[in-house]
Amino acid sequence: MVSMNKLDGLRRAQVIAALVEGNSIRSTVRMTGVAKNTVTKLLVDLGTACSEYQDSTLRNLPCKRVQCDEIWSFCYAKEKNIPEEKRGQFGYGDVWTWTAICADTKLVPAWLVADRSAGSALEFIQNLEIRLAERIQLTTDGYRVYLEAVDEAFRGQVDYAMLIKVYGKDEAEPDARYSPATCIGTKAEAKIGNPDPEHVSTSYAERQNLTMRMSMRRFTRLTNAFSKQVENLAAAVSLHFMYYNFCRIHQTLRITPAMAAGVTSRLWSVHDIVKILEEWEKSN
Repeated sequence: MVSMNKLDGLRRAQVIAALVEGNSIRSTVRMTGVAKNTVTKLLVDLGTACSEYQDSTLRNLPCKRVQCDEIWSFCYAKEKNIPEEKRGQFGYGDVWTWTAICADTKLVPAWLVADRSAGSALEFIQNLEIRLAERIQLTTDGYRVYLEAVDEAFRGQVDYAMLIKVYGKDEAEPDARYSPATCIGTKAEAKIGNPDPEHVSTSYAERQNLTMRMSMRRFTRLTNAFSKQVENLAAAVSLHFMYYNFCRIHQTLRITPAMAAGVTSRLWSVHDIVKILEEWEKSN
């Protein structure tokens, strides 16, 4: 096994390539020969470096139509199995990842790993608002905490609508379900400004949820691949969006989301992510 102080750029690139393609920590260890603790530390450092880089780079974005959603996961154990002494502590049980996606460029300009509270909604929406160059049309689902968060963050300078899903009755008990109840319809409600009804949609945001579950092993349902520490989950999400935004060619656009949004003029590789990490290490 290779330890951290012997990990060169090529081996780091191999580890990154394995992680961003949905492999678990243990399978990455088997594929690359890098020690488990080394892979974990590399992931955490990568997460910090990628988060800081995207925070400074994803600014003044030309997005015009943005969709937001939340995706569920859990850390340590499922909510019902959390020991009494750890109940109510963030990082134990349910964890939500808030995401925003540009409907035109498919760029993900903002995300947040947090709980599902009103405070987290406001933090997430404020983080989105500071990255935009102009007024946008925004669509979310019907989760009520969005309304106050959008109102406070954008202060009326947005065309905002909620897309509320209507679900049919499901005979299965909630604990026996492997998927949500069947959606039998949707209802669009304009909340702020004058949103165009033709563009009130959360389809791209929901498709991004699937991309996340396929690209990050710890988001896979019904397995033992869940995150044991919330810091590792946040790092994996940061790395995922770095790769998604800058390195992965979108099948419809034929370029990366970052290229479509004008953030970069070229296609990145995992070696470019290694360089971001190396620069971060020099400054820390």
